[in-house]
Amino acid sequence: MTALYRTYRSLDFTQVVGQEAIVRTLRNAIEHDQVRQAYLFAGPRGTGKTSMARILAKALNAEGGPTADFDPTTRIARTIADGTALDVVEMDAASQRGIDEVREIRERAMLQPAEGRYKVYIVDEAHQLTTAAWNALLKLIEEPPPHLVFVFCTTELSKVIPTVRSRCQTFVFQRPRLQEIVAVLRRVCDGEGIDAPDSALSLVARGAGGSFRDAISTLDQLAAATGKKISVQDVLQLGTAVEEDVLFRLCDTIVDGDVAGALVLVEELAERGQDLGQLTKELLEHLRHLLLVQHLGHVPESLPLTEESRDRLREQANQLPEPTVLRLVDLLAVVVEDERQGGDPRLPLELALVKVTRPQSDLARESLVHRVEVLESRVHAGVPAAESWGPSPVPAPAAGPAPEGPEPRPSEPGGDEITVEQVHEAWTRSVIPAVKERSIPVASLLSEASPTALEGDTLTLSFQPSAEFHRKQVDDAKNLTVLREALYEVTGRRLTVVTALSDQIDEAAGPESEPLGEENLISLLVTDLNATEVEEIP
Repeated sequence: MTALYRTYRSLDFTQVVGQEAIVRTLRNAIEHDQVRQAYLFAGPRGTGKTSMARILAKALNAEGGPTADFDPTTRIARTIADGTALDVVEMDAASQRGIDEVREIRERAMLQPAEGRYKVYIVDEAHQLTTAAWNALLKLIEEPPPHLVFVFCTTELSKVIPTVRSRCQTFVFQRPRLQEIVAVLRRVCDGEGIDAPDSALSLVARGAGGSFRDAISTLDQLAAATGKKISVQDVLQLGTAVEEDVLFRLCDTIVDGDVAGALVLVEELAERGQDLGQLTKELLEHLRHLLLVQHLGHVPESLPLTEESRDRLREQANQLPEPTVLRLVDLLAVVVEDERQGGDPRLPLELALVKVTRPQSDLARESLVHRVEVLESRVHAGVPAAESWGPSPVPAPAAGPAPEGPEPRPSEPGGDEITVEQVHEAWTRSVIPAVKERSIPVASLLSEASPTALEGDTLTLSFQPSAEFHRKQVDDAKNLTVLREALYEVTGRRLTVVTALSDQIDEAAGPESEPLGEENLISLLVTDLNATEVEEIP
């Protein structure tokens, strides 16, 4: 029994879906007798490259001469569709990729066509031809006999050598839109008597990744499993797609800060047999849609979404802060990489959801940066910083009369909570790496320092007496600027930095400290530096 994707291949130009520009160009070339000697069809898998090559061969060898409006039911057209035509030769470059196969092409290409006007060579997976094979074809591609046409099909255009690309007309096939794949699936369902609602077909189309062949193959599998009565639940059980509502619900838990809700939802999906790796990829695509809406201000027409999902996407894009979206994208990229290396995606996915829903539980520097960015975005939007994540999930006590006193300024989120102990704890873990990203030499100098006091917005760094050189270098204005920027990135506060030697901190703090006299200074130089006093010669 022939697979459905082969049965419902496009047979002429009118049946091609999603490649209007390519169809228009090829039709005009045939009608105006401007057919070239070599074409290069490139694009993702399942977008119709080989089918288009066969259609071009049918049009060139149509009964009565080349025409774009040929009859696909004629004998020549049927033999080309079946792959049995004498004048149309299809090659798989994955298995016939060497110089010997190219020599055979060169010998046979000089023979006149047996039935039609053109001899057409369709080379599939052309990027797998060896460099020697390509070089052997160059002269034949550039100066072929008038009856010869090459069509190279490839999914990796960058691997085709430039000297070949310059001799071909290149057409890049685009991924079809969701509605176009659904329309093709509906045509297959009508032809095969398959009962499937549009919502189920939309799920199949979304899981196909822009490939007609993958979508029709999945439909074929579902039809065999369900007796040609397909429901949304059947598609979800197959594990090739994730329901749109699940993605929206997962992001809603992040908006609400509901860690338990996110973990319970993942648990439910795992119990239902959902592929969590596919869920991660679908969630990444959903986050990409949110970013597009946040930056463009509207839902682009090109997004593969159903009409009922557009309003919901626009609403969610206004609720989820952009720094949170970016942070979750970074975390999910780690999940995808772990899965690619053979790991179970469940635990990394759950950790990513916990970190982005409760960032205060993550002590990594990236999480601290994310929290600062969220606070800044709230301040710019006019939302009080106190509405951001608190230090503890314990519910607040019942509201009572507010104590008299000035309210905290939004420009200093969490300013009263930071202590010198917190700065000291984050010094080597977060502050030094943040400085290192800006200046490696400054980070090396600060490795000799330690935070010892924080009074208001003034942070005191102490150096050992042997690190006097390091202290002086840190006191340089440019180096202090680098340090202050790193501190602001980690703590969210604009701190002033002063330096001191560890055995001078107490003396420097005293209001009655006096500079050394001349005799004391000379004595210090003699004892510490082994200096020798000499008389000045007039």
